[in-house]
Amino acid sequence: MAPTGKAGIYRGSVKDFPDFNAEQDAEALYNAMKGFGSDKEAILDLITSRSNRQRVEICQAYKSLYGKDLIADLKYELTGKFERLIVGLMRPPPYHDAKEIKDAIQGAGTDEKCLIEIMASRTNRQMHALLAAYRDAYEKELEGDILGDTSGHFRKMLVVLLQGTREEDDVVSEDLVEQDAKDLLDAGEAKWGTDEAQFIYILGHRSKQHLRLVFDEYLKISGKPIEYSIRAELSGDFEKLMLAVVKCIRSTAEYFAERLYKAMQGLGTKDNTLIRIMVSRSEIDMLDIREVFRTKYEKSLYSMIKEDTSGEYKKALLKLCGGDDDAAGEFFPEAAQVAYRMWELSAVAVAKVELKGTVRPATNFNADGDAQVLRKAMKGLGTDEDAIISVVPYRSNEQRQQIIQAYKSHYGRDLLADLKSELSGSLAKVILALMMTPAQYDAKQLKKAMEGAGTDESILIEILATRNNREIQAINEAYAAVYQKSLEDALSSDTSGHFKRILVSLALGNRDEGAEDLTQAHEDAKVVAENLKLADVSSGNTDSLETRFLSILCTRSYPHLRKVFQEFVKMTNHDVEHAIRKRMSGDVRDAFVAIVRSIKNRPAFFADKLYKSMKGIGTDDRTLIRIIVSRSESDLLNIRQEFIDLHEKSLHQMIEKDTSGDYRKALLAICGGQD
Repeated sequence: MAPTGKAGIYRGSVKDFPDFNAEQDAEALYNAMKGFGSDKEAILDLITSRSNRQRVEICQAYKSLYGKDLIADLKYELTGKFERLIVGLMRPPPYHDAKEIKDAIQGAGTDEKCLIEIMASRTNRQMHALLAAYRDAYEKELEGDILGDTSGHFRKMLVVLLQGTREEDDVVSEDLVEQDAKDLLDAGEAKWGTDEAQFIYILGHRSKQHLRLVFDEYLKISGKPIEYSIRAELSGDFEKLMLAVVKCIRSTAEYFAERLYKAMQGLGTKDNTLIRIMVSRSEIDMLDIREVFRTKYEKSLYSMIKEDTSGEYKKALLKLCGGDDDAAGEFFPEAAQVAYRMWELSAVAVAKVELKGTVRPATNFNADGDAQVLRKAMKGLGTDEDAIISVVPYRSNEQRQQIIQAYKSHYGRDLLADLKSELSGSLAKVILALMMTPAQYDAKQLKKAMEGAGTDESILIEILATRNNREIQAINEAYAAVYQKSLEDALSSDTSGHFKRILVSLALGNRDEGAEDLTQAHEDAKVVAENLKLADVSSGNTDSLETRFLSILCTRSYPHLRKVFQEFVKMTNHDVEHAIRKRMSGDVRDAFVAIVRSIKNRPAFFADKLYKSMKGIGTDDRTLIRIIVSRSESDLLNIRQEFIDLHEKSLHQMIEKDTSGDYRKALLAICGGQD
């Protein structure tokens, strides 16, 4: 039997076939390939339903019965991705890894991503078996080939991992944890230059249990997750390798879930990655990967494979996947553990990570001088857009308000009116948005979302679910001043039902700002569970229950709600976001999900919205401008970091690719860096 997971429970999706008979299977495969054409359905059904140990026995039986090599026959009969998948399944795991690495390093270029994936994720035992398999298959030492094909610190870390000497003792010394965390800080953030050797030694040798505690301690003493420091201090393939090691230390299943998602995300499929992971994890932790995938990406691995592949290739992958987690709509204990850990990390990160904008007050600021530059840029025939862009995005909002006053004093003119007259299109929207106060801009966005024939509920949700009390109160004042109507009245007349009640409650800006109350959190979690029909308790008054649920999500403090959602996971074995998505619908669901995601990780919420505004054909410029402008002085730097974490490309790169001209220049000036 293949390896087992926690508490000895087998977590693979492929198991030993009962009543297995190697000779009968060998005969069935021979008949499937005999004559003109081949019965691909029979081949995939048989091979994907046998364990690797059984497939090896089938190969031996095939050789004995027919004097032929089964893998060679399969290669001859099958083609393309389907052939690669089936042949991969026929090799013992160490030989499959050896073949993948050989393919990665031979020829003109090196597939560093494949190298990183295998080397960062394998256990000591798997690494020793890989070395032996490589030696047997290619009559060469893998270490020698890696030394010849890579360089620098990347090569050094690969060689360290290749030794398979990571400590495996679960007994952890608190003193050593503190020392390692301090050594990592001293080697990077606290040092001029970086001591890469210290990173290599600690991340390459310490046990997983030890390193998880080191990462927690590092966050405590530095205020940053270790990943942030690795990105800041290291670069290139070495940086990618170290990040992969950290991800695998934290959760191997989560690392592979992310790799699978990115292999199928967007246009085109990275089939080699998809095949390699589905083959290599099918008898190790595929069930864990599936559950993490469902938790993180709100869809099942099964459904994404089904959408992204076709033919026998798809059928074989789905058999390896082993089931559709969307079918029953249920949540698994392992996924609940991941969800609980995410809420724990959320609480620590919010307490420690400093939110930073990309736009800061300009040094040696001179409002009169800037007003003069802007006037000159708009005077006479034509407009000097470059001059305007050289000023407006590089001043804080407070400084821009001073420029407006100086412009009025010097020229007796309204700067916003002049800018509106001289600029056009998306550039005008960006520059005018920057010139308003944050509250005025949010008020205008809310007004535009409610005017006309239809209502843009997504904008109402985004703004009201993510602003703090002070910001909400300022928006109310700005809305009333400009539109001579209260925001509450506008929302009440433009929305209805439970959705209206949620928005009005958020628009009051009455969220508690105190710390968590554990006793109250437990009671609140019961109400949330009962409302989402995940508790055994029943209430005679449904309206009262819904009111209490709404009140909890719209008025409790963020620290308290994080504790409520942790208690909810413990109580129900479900994640609150997953439960809301499954049991609610429409705008009410979207509003509650936005609240939960903002509480969990607000920068990640905005990073996701920015990505969606630019992916695919066409750009949602309204969303792109709204978020870039509104977060520029609060947390756009953190959003950039989350963007690259989630999508393996920088926000700067995506804006550069997706926009053009002066509009692009202005957005990139606000974005503030290439990461």
